[in-house]
Amino acid sequence: MIVTLTANPSIDRTVNLLGRLERGTVLRAAATHSDPGGKGVNVARALTSAGVDAVAVLPGNAGDPLLTALSEHGIEHVTVATSGSARTNITITEPDGTTTKINEPGVTMSAGSLADLQSEIIERGSRAEWVVLSGSLPPGIPTDWYATLVEALRSASCRVAVDTSDAPLLALADRFPAGCPDLVKPNSEELAQLTGADGHLLEESALRGDPTATAHAGRQLVDRGVEAVLATLGAAGAVLVTEAGAWWATPPPIVARSTVGAGDSSLAGYLAAHLSGASPADCLRSAVAYGSAAAALPGTTLPTPEHVDIDAVTVTALSSPAPDPA
Repeated sequence: MIVTLTANPSIDRTVNLLGRLERGTVLRAAATHSDPGGKGVNVARALTSAGVDAVAVLPGNAGDPLLTALSEHGIEHVTVATSGSARTNITITEPDGTTTKINEPGVTMSAGSLADLQSEIIERGSRAEWVVLSGSLPPGIPTDWYATLVEALRSASCRVAVDTSDAPLLALADRFPAGCPDLVKPNSEELAQLTGADGHLLEESALRGDPTATAHAGRQLVDRGVEAVLATLGAAGAVLVTEAGAWWATPPPIVARSTVGAGDSSLAGYLAAHLSGASPADCLRSAVAYGSAAAALPGTTLPTPEHVDIDAVTVTALSSPAPDPA
């Protein structure tokens, strides 16, 4: 079982434009659709489609359209009462795959709801293989809450993965090594936030065939106590760094239609492979195959196994980055 936590869930509404997004004009949509969303919800959706037992833990009340959508998608979920309905996030996609997102802040969480949510995730973590702490935090939750949860889950037998950004990510790093998860999944900008690197240069270097800067940045986090760093790099694939080594995986050529959910799908692919006992290189291969498949799908559509071509991903072992001399 994999348990995902989404503290700030959403209904993700996608608008597919017929042409380019132009400010201040009237635009025509080719299609629109809505899906249950939030990063942890996306991970649970992708895992469930892959036949992996997963449960999404989130705030929500009876009658919330988000919970109805989760049931319609066949996603097992557990909720704690909160003060309102889930937010709506809007994704605008252009024909060339350019994606624009407008995310609402979310419902303010009371102290009581926060305590209930924390109790639920810790109790379920005691019976899980992995707990995934994923996404932004809504108003009312301290920015260091993920670090608090990681420390609390240390007494459980589960592994913990974290995928977040900005203040919650930096607060997590401030609590290393006590707050070190087993896996962090930053994109290039988030890895830059953690290490002081230039996120644009990390991705550009990998696109030119040189992922060593990303591997060195990931190694900084491993040196601080993180067991594994899965750094996703968009079209350049992803780099995995552990104490045992570093690997780079590149996807097959695709026509990108939307980047929404690609990182969440990568994390789901990694976890599904890890549960099966795959090697680090094959966990990375699965991650990139799932992320690439997601990017080739429209809007917030997430990949199912028939979309995923694991054998088309190339994995290269990198020279193990040296520990930071500092």
